[in-house]
Amino acid sequence: MPVLPLPVIDLSSLGSPQTELADTHRLATHIGEAFETDGFAYLVNVPLTFTNEEVFSLANSFFRLSEDEKLRLAKKTFQRENSNTYRGFFPAQSGSDNLKEGFEVGPSGLPGKPEWTRKPINLTEANVWPAESSAPGFRQDTEKMHGELQDLSAKLLSLLAVALGKEPSYFNPYLVGSISTLRYLHYPAIKPLSPHQELCCTPHTDSGILTLLHQDSTGGLEVLSPDGRWVAAPYVPGSLVVNIGDLMAKVSGGRFRATQHRVRSSPGKDRYSVPFFFEPGVDCAVHSVEEDDQAVIYGEHVLCKMQGWVEFQDLEKNAGVAVDVAELDSEVA
Repeated sequence: MPVLPLPVIDLSSLGSPQTELADTHRLATHIGEAFETDGFAYLVNVPLTFTNEEVFSLANSFFRLSEDEKLRLAKKTFQRENSNTYRGFFPAQSGSDNLKEGFEVGPSGLPGKPEWTRKPINLTEANVWPAESSAPGFRQDTEKMHGELQDLSAKLLSLLAVALGKEPSYFNPYLVGSISTLRYLHYPAIKPLSPHQELCCTPHTDSGILTLLHQDSTGGLEVLSPDGRWVAAPYVPGSLVVNIGDLMAKVSGGRFRATQHRVRSSPGKDRYSVPFFFEPGVDCAVHSVEEDDQAVIYGEHVLCKMQGWVEFQDLEKNAGVAVDVAELDSEVA
């Protein structure tokens, strides 16, 4: 394997139900050090049944659907007559530096919360799916992949708990009613590349807990190094990229680093990526391991953060619904 700009963490021991205590502590130390310094790492020998090729075959099976079929699944932000607000499709935004279209799904069979049906964004809503005849097997395989990535996230959270000096079960409450999101992304080829479109995703940190990323061989992901340089994080066959978000940095008491990253455009090439965002339940109280701060209620945190997300901007103008999160600002500041 070539020299890489990020730590590489081998998860082969996680595939065994009899993982030794020494392996657990070794992995916990390794991943803890990676998040304290870089905030990002490569994961290899991950306990998943899907290959990278199969993941991107699934992504392609969705994005090659007709525009009409994709828009039938679009969020209310983009199709006013649709009822789904959090799950579903969003088209690429012309004139934006976030040049991507996407399709998002949450866990299957999660009971919706009636109180959330009255909110402009229902974080607990059911998934929407293309017709089986249009994308054979897409729903079944996507639900299976979501479940496997959720299980992997749970194992990683137990390692992070140990790295932070807690019991492996410390983050178990985060798993109750978890609303984790699997997102298929397509960055269409830009022909020709405009000077103001050198980036197809602008610098940002993730807002939540933990992100697992499948990226394709096109490349383009760049990570801000501890010394302030943008460094490429190229595709490594068979790997996942993992990073933490702002909320996990807060949970760690500042030990872990939420790192800025961006995506550079690849002239004339389509790019695909499939991130999985681990999310606690909407009612989960998230606070620092030091327990010296006011807890953040996860659902309220997300509602505030999404005001800066492209696919939810201008929600009131485009979808005819009012978003009033001002009363939440003081709770998540």
